[in-house]
Amino acid sequence: MRVLRRVGVIGVVTASVVALSTAAKAEPRETAPPGLSHSLSHVDHGTRGQEGNGVPGKSRPSRGGSSSNGISYHGGPVLYNGVKVYLIWYGNWSGNTATSILPTLVGGLSGSPYYNINTTYYDGLNRKVPNLVTLGAQTTDAYSQGKSNLSDSAINAIVARAISSNALPSDPNGLYMVLTSADVTKSGFLTQYCGWHTNGTINGADIKYAFIGNPGANANCSVQTSVSPNGNVGADAMASIMAHELEETATDPDLNAWWDSRGYENADKCAWTFGSTYPVGNGSQANMQLGGLNFLIQRNWVNASGGYCALSY
Repeated sequence: MRVLRRVGVIGVVTASVVALSTAAKAEPRETAPPGLSHSLSHVDHGTRGQEGNGVPGKSRPSRGGSSSNGISYHGGPVLYNGVKVYLIWYGNWSGNTATSILPTLVGGLSGSPYYNINTTYYDGLNRKVPNLVTLGAQTTDAYSQGKSNLSDSAINAIVARAISSNALPSDPNGLYMVLTSADVTKSGFLTQYCGWHTNGTINGADIKYAFIGNPGANANCSVQTSVSPNGNVGADAMASIMAHELEETATDPDLNAWWDSRGYENADKCAWTFGSTYPVGNGSQANMQLGGLNFLIQRNWVNASGGYCALSY
């Protein structure tokens, strides 16, 4: 999602407890479960005031489009060759099951009915986003930019360091996710947003990258704060945010392709809504299986049939 700057951001949850329906039902359009709403207002121009530093703002392109599906194409590229996801484990992840849970999520998205929603998006040559996600290389970074109040530019530096050191390849068709451990703080995280994606020139290549922090049990970014499908509240919260930023990157990688009249990208239009859920044995709720694990993942916007939020297509 872009908020007062051309950076895709997912805002915080306003309710600490969310009632999730377990009954089978048709997918309503942009209807949040009881007790849950998307708290931030979104504007699409200038510099993102919530952060005020880091990645330079980008002007909105003049070319626009119209759509009868509630979202419009603005002329930019989509990732029509699929997305390779690179994970940068920043901070201290020793002994944390997230290092198994989140790679499983990424691998499980490819070919899934959920990720297939993104095939309803295309570029100016009618090349569609494929139902293809690949888990690329992973690397660790032990606090190269410190652990307190990281800026946007620090996230850029973390990605640049991983590429420049050859820990990760330089891949213009990839998405580099900086995953920060629970002891790392970042300006705006947990108070103004839960994650974001953007792009920038790194070593001469147009690199797409995202920030995903570990919210732990913080109710602003963790819908389930006491128990979660995989027994790791922070990692399960990150999984939903990762899926959100991934599908926005696939359809709006350079922040000049798909968004609506409010500046909402595809996943933003369904942020913090989950559709029909089912109970997991530990007392938590989930709405899909990916890679053999249960997850509670936010819905995505289908760019067809008038447009609607859904868990599959």
